Amino acid sequence: MSPGGRKAHPPGRSMPPQALPMTKSVSNFEDWVDLFHQWQKDIGYDTTLLGDFQFESKFADEDSPVIEFGDYKGRPKWQTFNQIPNQQVKDALLSLIVYQGDTEFASVEQQRHLVSTAPSDYDLKSLVRINSEEMRHGWQMATLLVNHFGETGKVEAAKLLERRSWDNQRLLGSFNEPVRHWLDFFVFTEFVDRDGKYQLKMLSRSAFSPLARSMGPMLKEEAFHLGTGHTGLRRVVQAGKIPTPLLQKYVNHWVPTAYDLFGKDASSTAHWAYVWGIKCRFNELETEDAVDKKTLNDYNRTLYYNECVELMDQLNTIVPASQPKLVAPSLKFNRKIGQWEGQKFTVEGEAFHGSDAAYADYLKSVLPSAEDEARLAEIFKTHDWIAPKGK
Repeated sequence: MSPGGRKAHPPGRSMPPQALPMTKSVSNFEDWVDLFHQWQKDIGYDTTLLGDFQFESKFADEDSPVIEFGDYKGRPKWQTFNQIPNQQVKDALLSLIVYQGDTEFASVEQQRHLVSTAPSDYDLKSLVRINSEEMRHGWQMATLLVNHFGETGKVEAAKLLERRSWDNQRLLGSFNEPVRHWLDFFVFTEFVDRDGKYQLKMLSRSAFSPLARSMGPMLKEEAFHLGTGHTGLRRVVQAGKIPTPLLQKYVNHWVPTAYDLFGKDASSTAHWAYVWGIKCRFNELETEDAVDKKTLNDYNRTLYYNECVELMDQLNTIVPASQPKLVAPSLKFNRKIGQWEGQKFTVEGEAFHGSDAAYADYLKSVLPSAEDEARLAEIFKTHDWIAPKGK
């Protein structure tokens, strides 16, 4: 059951940067709540926008009282920290929860400034709702860390509020990228938040019951975030002010970062997470495919890619005949993790045979540039760059 005595890193996630020094102590959850409110102030979030939103932990009923996959299948789920069978499983669970919580607070940091440029009252309300729910999701993960993982959990819960996205301190690449404007926001919520749906669902059958029961409410809230991204992009296409080649550049920027979020193609940590029953495949209870524990990340990423293709197909039904169709970038394009890391491929996945300098020029032509940002800024001034909701 042991992967050679090595510390387990989060399955399906990239490696963290050097840990930050601990600066604040947490002895109970009330201490952490004080840090949470200070974090809101530190990042400059106008909490009056949140209204009467209640920050609380939510737990669904148990879907199954027994572990549903892996080597512990059929045994009772673990209700407490002490029931977890060994230290390596405890470490792996801790890392999974830390990574999930880190993404929640990071996305709020990335999006916090958009409140001043919302294209409509509807969009502002949607943004605030998403920010509120992402904060709650981070709150949920901190609840698990503080209440179940002893002093280490308390330290990690505090660190969730110490890292900063704009200082490149968040644990995953997508969550250190700036969300510069509302087009970034809609592409982010369409694709990066969709990776979140995959991660949450894969944890929803976890052998650790408090984590599994946290996922149902989070998935319900996440559905609104994905819907906001998809309808937002649909409204952008409907308005016809942002040409699809320009929109495509922002898709090309964000989607490969989401591919990377699944981790290395062949991952020993994903393998052991499955063996231990703490993280399953996205379609675990919906497929009769035999599980290949050596390629779990690639399996889940391929499911995600296929969904991205479907989303592009839906948007293309309203792309004018005069405009190029939108595409989901190839799994090979501009990857920073996995078997295609650092290799030269086009957006369509064709091998690029030119020099490194030529490929750098190619990337400049298919990714957002300073000129594209300036062009977008002019388009945003028209105020009709996005169609009204419900059009």
